[in-house]
Amino acid sequence: MLPENSATNKAADYEAATSFLGEWGRFQRRVFFLLCLSVVPNGLIAFSIVFLADTPAHRCLLPAHLNLSAAWRNSSIPLEEVDDNRGGALVPSKCSRYKLEHVLNYSERGLLPGVDVNLSNVPKEGCLDGWAFDQSVYTSTIVSEWNLVCDESWKSPLTSSIFFCGVLTGSLISGQLSDRFGRKIVMFAAIAIQAVFRFIQVFSPNWITFCALYFIVGMGQVSNYMVAFVLGMEVLGLHIRTIFSTAGMNLFFGAGYMLLPLLAFFVNDWRMLLLALILPSCLCLPMWWFIPESPRWLLSQGRIKEAEAIIRNAAKMNNIEPPVVIFNPLQNGVKAEERRAYNICDLLRSPNIRWISIMLWVIWNTLTIAYFALSLNTANLHGNAYFNCFLSALVEMPAYVLSWVMFRWCSRRMSVFSSLSSGGVFLLIIQLIPANLVAASITFEMMGKFAVSTAFAVVYAYTAELYPTVLRNTAVGACSMASRIGSIIAPFFIYLRTYSVSLPYILMGSLTTAAGLLSLLLPESFGMPLPDTISHMQQFPGCCQKTPYIVTHTIEEEKAAEVRSLVIREQLSSLNSNK
Repeated sequence: MLPENSATNKAADYEAATSFLGEWGRFQRRVFFLLCLSVVPNGLIAFSIVFLADTPAHRCLLPAHLNLSAAWRNSSIPLEEVDDNRGGALVPSKCSRYKLEHVLNYSERGLLPGVDVNLSNVPKEGCLDGWAFDQSVYTSTIVSEWNLVCDESWKSPLTSSIFFCGVLTGSLISGQLSDRFGRKIVMFAAIAIQAVFRFIQVFSPNWITFCALYFIVGMGQVSNYMVAFVLGMEVLGLHIRTIFSTAGMNLFFGAGYMLLPLLAFFVNDWRMLLLALILPSCLCLPMWWFIPESPRWLLSQGRIKEAEAIIRNAAKMNNIEPPVVIFNPLQNGVKAEERRAYNICDLLRSPNIRWISIMLWVIWNTLTIAYFALSLNTANLHGNAYFNCFLSALVEMPAYVLSWVMFRWCSRRMSVFSSLSSGGVFLLIIQLIPANLVAASITFEMMGKFAVSTAFAVVYAYTAELYPTVLRNTAVGACSMASRIGSIIAPFFIYLRTYSVSLPYILMGSLTTAAGLLSLLLPESFGMPLPDTISHMQQFPGCCQKTPYIVTHTIEEEKAAEVRSLVIREQLSSLNSNK
């Protein structure tokens, strides 16, 4: 078996070869901010369905030509008791009306409702003439456009599920595509797909067409975020990528999320809102000429000259003279393992990577259930939809800052464990709070979302650190794909409120706490260089890595490592003497 120090030295080759660039030059600043800006549209799009498919207040439509008295027109809708957890109330029915033939008869005879006629004895019927929707908040949504209410109300949540099915598919496909064809081309293809299909979506003639296009938008939405994340992790230096992967990407995503209710407040027609959401994606397309391909990925494909050209251009931007030789020592050490094509099956091929993958899939899935369930549950808070959405976004901002602090100075395992377990505890405490202390319940719910958002940001970056370059995007995509199962079933956790208000919190709190304990089994990556091949990965407890070619070539690899170390030391001493 290859000694751990030798494997670590191999993984550090790229870091050492590019260390002359520094960590925060003009090149790194440009890549950092452009990649972060590219995910602002993701924040806008992720929860846009809150406003696109919101259900306005509605009641059965009465034809205008009916000759009804004012008394009967106002009493044509029966009252129904609605349980709102505060004793219930009588409200006009949304899905039924009194039979018009009877109402017309009573009106023509001059009888008064509730005085001459007992309304409980009047037959009812469905909304045969459609619905009248309140337009005080929205001019139109897809619900009011296509009457997705009453017997068709199941289509509204299904719209979100179809979007997340697209996200699930994009998580699987984009990772493998970017590992094979490159980070940059897949990232910008995803941005273009979002813009084009969202524009076509504006002209959707029916709900089925809207959902089919929404599926493709979901594929592009997650692909853009994932590939931009991995690209930044591979281009930026150790300390800067810590900021980028925790606070940077998430803060810009959160900024887009916070802009969503502001934009929706001024654009309250769903077609016009879709058009407004296209603009940020279009503004990201010119970034193609300013964001480079990942040199790490190019090296893993054996494209040494292209990788070296990017590094030399970066050195020029940073006003640094590059060494004559940059990647030749690294190229001498590239094995067949780094050149062959990888796919999602490699995440389960050996015991070590298999157990790491399974643990991460469970943790990601649990996090997604908690995150989306808590986000969707904000509809139960007092206030209007715009404020609730803004509050849900606002609570994430300090969480992302904390995730950077934890990722910068703390153990990865302890960061994930502490945030997950504390989030679970906050959610479990909610069931102990008396029903009349609404403010306290909301406070603990927001604290739970704060902890879950922190854990999500840390786990995303932690995952990218654990996997090697040859599989990193595929691995992050697989984890994201597994987590989408959680996003699809999260609404059903909220639905459990109909049986018990405390049940969703008990389940989410228990699952989140259990996931926190499982995270302690993952290997530590704090302070470690990013692995380039599967053989460089940290070990899962109880797993011994046994890769045949490693045993065969142990002596050769040790000699190659010594040669690379000597060359790198010569380059560094030459740079120091020049300074």
